[in-house]
Amino acid sequence: MKKNPVVHFEMPYDDHKRLAKFYTEAFGWQMQRLGKDMGDYVLATTTETDENRMVKTPGTINGGFFPKKADWPAQYPSVVIAVDNMKEAMKKVTDAGGKVLGEPMEIPGIGQYVSFIDTEGNRVSMLQPNPEM
Repeated sequence: MKKNPVVHFEMPYDDHKRLAKFYTEAFGWQMQRLGKDMGDYVLATTTETDENRMVKTPGTINGGFFPKKADWPAQYPSVVIAVDNMKEAMKKVTDAGGKVLGEPMEIPGIGQYVSFIDTEGNRVSMLQPNPEM
């Protein structure tokens, strides 16, 4: 049976400088703010990665932070699940009683991404990595 692993975490932020200072000082994470073209996302490197940005230590994940926005639903900490086929995974989520939030978006150099609400009201996301990942 193929498993769909948790590969990333996400959390919202109000102040990217305060956020970066906190996680760098408290946990030693490397924080990298991406530009406006990447939605002011802040990457959090919690463990070493290889040249393909894949974690070197099995069982560890990296994550990121997104700016809070008044018109976005369910802005809470969440996880990202890797899937092989986004359209198929979206259908499975819907068939199982979840609600997909919009259409997948392309994250340049990474893959297709979409969030959903599970049957318990949690916001979770899915990522179909680019084949070279």
